[in-house]
Amino acid sequence: MRKEDCFYLGKIVKKYSFKGEVLAKLDTDQPELYAHLDAIFLLVRNNLIPFFIERSQLHKSDLLRLKFEDVDSEESANALIKSELYLPLELLPKLEGNKFYFHEVIGYTIKDTKFGDVGIIKSINDSTAQALFVVDRSGIEILIPMNDEFILKVDRTHKTIEVKTPEGLIDLYID
Repeated sequence: MRKEDCFYLGKIVKKYSFKGEVLAKLDTDQPELYAHLDAIFLLVRNNLIPFFIERSQLHKSDLLRLKFEDVDSEESANALIKSELYLPLELLPKLEGNKFYFHEVIGYTIKDTKFGDVGIIKSINDSTAQALFVVDRSGIEILIPMNDEFILKVDRTHKTIEVKTPEGLIDLYID
């Protein structure tokens, strides 16, 4: 399995017992969707390794208590701490309406209600306080805040996102 074919689910943060159990912090708004998995991929030395789950259960809101097959000691659990967890992209729940996964909209066209076609989304910058669409307009990079008030419509069929940006925002990049 390649990392590009997977999504990041969370990270193992600490061991739970001396019998090899670990606690994973999940990066999701719906941790209950992942409470009964059969297997998961762990990123170990830059490789995705499948681990089969003996049992799992939610533990305090966004933590998942995991017991992996063949991880039966405190030492083997310690070796997994800080490992990232991944699942195949096809296991992501489908989103509808104006909700989307960041990876899903790469390559979509941004259309502004006043400006028209702005360009193609080449990435999402989520390292800032406000996530940004990074849009390529014939070699010019335009940053558009991913604000719910700006996003009017996500059209998966035509691979477009219609936005209504504040007056002059796009002009800042073009003039």
